[in-house]
Amino acid sequence: MNNMPFDLVPGDRSRDTRSARLHGGVDQAVHAAIQAGYRIGKRVRIGRVAGHVVGYNIGVYGRYSGASYPLLVKTAFGVAKCSLREVAAA
Repeated sequence: MNNMPFDLVPGDRSRDTRSARLHGGVDQAVHAAIQAGYRIGKRVRIGRVAGHVVGYNIGVYGRYSGASYPLLVKTAFGVAKCSLREVAAA
């Protein structure tokens, strides 16, 4: 697999300090996932369901933000946003 550098470019809806703090959380969560070995293409399991990492959730707003659910995992049931606690290497 080709390794490419990953750059997270923060963007926000406004210029308040709250949004800057949230972007930092997403950045840290995505980099923690990468450091834990969950790179794109990595085979994982969500419980008993097999899948593989297809990307990273950089969403800042909403219930399933990237700060809490940094992984995008494709399974037979579709793509799911996952936390590091929910997945295991397959």
